[in-house]
Amino acid sequence: MDKIIALAGNPNVGKSTIFNALTGMKQHTGNWTGKTVELAHGFKLYGKLKFRIVDLPGCYSLLSFSDEERVARDFLYFSEPDCVIVVCDATCLERNLNLVLQIMEICPQIVVCVNLLDEAEKKQIFVHLNKLSDILGVPVIGTTARNGKGLNKLVGLMARGSVKSHWLDLKPILYPQPIENAIEKLSKTTKELVCNELPFRFTILKLLQQDKAFLNDIKERFLDKEDVYDLLMQEYKQVKIDLEKQGYTPSHIQDIIAETFIKKAEVISESVVDYKNQHYDKKDRLLDKLFTSRLTGFPIMLLFMLIIFWITICGANYPSAIISDFLFSLQDILVDKAQSANIPAEIYQPLLFGVYHVLAWVVSVMLPPMAIFFPLFTLLEDFGYLPRIAFNLDKCFQKCKASGKQALTMCMGFGCNAVGVTGSRIIDSPRERLVAILTNNFVPCNGRFPTIIAIITMFFAGKAANVETSFLSAVILVLVIVFGIFMTLITSKILSHTVLKGIPSSFTLELPPYRRPQIGKVIARSIFDRTLFVLARAVIVAAPAGLVIWLFTNITVNDISILNYCTNFLDPFARLIGLDGVILMAFILGMPANEIVVPIMLMTYLSQGSLTNIEDMNVMKTLLMDNGWTIITAINMILFSLMHWPCTTTCLTIHKETKSLYWTALAIILPTVCGLAICFTFTQLANLII
Repeated sequence: MDKIIALAGNPNVGKSTIFNALTGMKQHTGNWTGKTVELAHGFKLYGKLKFRIVDLPGCYSLLSFSDEERVARDFLYFSEPDCVIVVCDATCLERNLNLVLQIMEICPQIVVCVNLLDEAEKKQIFVHLNKLSDILGVPVIGTTARNGKGLNKLVGLMARGSVKSHWLDLKPILYPQPIENAIEKLSKTTKELVCNELPFRFTILKLLQQDKAFLNDIKERFLDKEDVYDLLMQEYKQVKIDLEKQGYTPSHIQDIIAETFIKKAEVISESVVDYKNQHYDKKDRLLDKLFTSRLTGFPIMLLFMLIIFWITICGANYPSAIISDFLFSLQDILVDKAQSANIPAEIYQPLLFGVYHVLAWVVSVMLPPMAIFFPLFTLLEDFGYLPRIAFNLDKCFQKCKASGKQALTMCMGFGCNAVGVTGSRIIDSPRERLVAILTNNFVPCNGRFPTIIAIITMFFAGKAANVETSFLSAVILVLVIVFGIFMTLITSKILSHTVLKGIPSSFTLELPPYRRPQIGKVIARSIFDRTLFVLARAVIVAAPAGLVIWLFTNITVNDISILNYCTNFLDPFARLIGLDGVILMAFILGMPANEIVVPIMLMTYLSQGSLTNIEDMNVMKTLLMDNGWTIITAINMILFSLMHWPCTTTCLTIHKETKSLYWTALAIILPTVCGLAICFTFTQLANLII
């Protein structure tokens, strides 16, 4: 039978690095038994023992009510792991010890792993590991996970802990006497309820705090002891009266318990940590002044954005062309093979000119920019800059009654809106999480970048040299994105005052120390965890879309294709918003993947039977202008690319996250209505002026 090892710790302590090192990066993600959220888990062999290592969400405490904290707490409590490895940051041990002490209340079999010793040494911070072990009564091991130092010893301690070694001399955390008296009065019945299989003191603490969700879980687990549970509730009522007479309400008790852990962590930290250099964080503070000040914070943020987009634009062109040439040459080979095998055209044409053609287009256009953008984005995250972006934008989102963490999910949306939607799990408040999900589509993803960039290059960047053109395109693109951020804030505020009313919540925003990014691991994880994951979802929805597009193009009635009937029908309405029926129909058919909007549009203008690509921007511009395009059309095309319905992949992700057709529909309607309204207003004003 596998030994269950839980890996816990604060965010940004190197927990993921240790997890990847222990499991050989052969982890899986899936729902754990009894859980509705996904936990990463992997395996480690040690002699005859087989460990299943579960990577719990990073959290600062088990006493609050955020999703990360609930998931970690419930797993530690109800799943009863054989051993818990609590990873700490040697450079800020005091903050980490708070979580260590709380976990010790639940799981006696723990190993404290003090990681990032190399960074602590650079800052002249020294942790007395043996003394810390003596104070806590649990094994303590120091590691530098980046280079594997200490991991072998960690596995050995993990093995000893998993077989219930008797090395521990745990002493319970003592609370003020009225709370200790309450614990004593409730202990007998609580022990009878949980049969000593679960930590009874922690159970009583949650009862005194009136954690309703936790108590419901306890009740469901011990349905066969309903009479004992009812007796415990009766005893609690009397205890609650006695406590309230002394001024101890449930919320006050929660504050006292949290304060007890914090003070204990402070005392321990002061006795085991030596700071040889009191100015160890001077460089970090200087960088923070640069990255988070009112004067330079936003300009630097825009500069980073400009650089990333410029690199993505320049770097994606060549690999995209290579992949495109290869895939479409392969299509020609497949067509020859099909004809040689006498396969009817009615069979191979829809499959090759429809399904395969669209798949090849999506892969060649999506893969290169995502393979560039996601690693660059993750490098900033690994460096420690992304939390500074959230810090800069926090006040803006707070004024909109939204969460400052929405800044991070919004940044994720630049790579892929579906990733931004799943990233909203980091937001604790369900209301604010919905706000982030519903507004994520206002920032353009990599699928919309090619369209916006092509229009910018043709109509606004001029005929400068390639490098200058790409840089000017990146500058204009940043301005478009700033407008998208502005719309994100406006719609967040509207939602917070209408269908999602509520008070903005507070959250702990850690500004982690700056670190040298692990470039190799960042690239590997970005490509496998984000790029290929998103690409796979896009391919799944693009395949049937290719068949539909081919059918719309090639099935005719009275020598007119279904596609032309649709474009003619939509044309009067599209003209009102400064577009035409061809453009609007291209967006509709391009819903499975935004990358195919321009090819559909060109295919329709040229009256061809499959997607069309024109590499020469001057030729494309001439074609568009011959079909009635003006500067007004180009601007509206950019605006509508920025604000219209999410792609199918994002819609499916929204439904999966919200489990609601209502919120999914609103996520489609909201950006679409904004896009239509702004395009209509701009068109009417432009026509009046011109």
